[in-house]
Amino acid sequence: MGCCSGRCALIFLCTFQLVTALERQVFDFLGYQWAPILATFIHIVMVILGLFGTIQYRPRYIVVYAVWAAIWITWNVFITCFYLEVGGLSKDSELLTFNLSRHRSWWREHGPGCQREEPGAGLEPPNGQALGPGVSCTLEHGYVEALHSALQILVALLGFVYACYVVSVLTEEEDSCLRK
Repeated sequence: MGCCSGRCALIFLCTFQLVTALERQVFDFLGYQWAPILATFIHIVMVILGLFGTIQYRPRYIVVYAVWAAIWITWNVFITCFYLEVGGLSKDSELLTFNLSRHRSWWREHGPGCQREEPGAGLEPPNGQALGPGVSCTLEHGYVEALHSALQILVALLGFVYACYVVSVLTEEEDSCLRK
């Protein structure tokens, strides 16, 4: 296979997915959102598996990555619907935190252009963290989260397509070697 092959493209996509997933993981940790933290951790493991399978010419690992990419697309469609409040979902519910904390998206109070409202004396929440949304944000936190998910959907969709292509090429080469 040449350097500009589907295999090289899949290696690039997996690497880019790792970078974007690690960035997302950091912001999910900052917001104490446990469901996305767990999902993103599994995603990172699966992308590493897909990257390993691509580098080592192991089609089975790439198939696992492709199946996971489809699941990851579904998860990100749910997250997009959750933050855009589609179909009765509410971004103010504690669904993503497993009801373990009162925290929400980190972007809620630290979004682009947001100015934080400091609570009055004696009214601060535990640990000194403000739980209210930022004021006069350039972009509402739900849209920031939806944009993160849209990027994940786009990259996972491209990864799925390239994974299917690489698996077909690898199995075709394997079959041609067996026929000789």
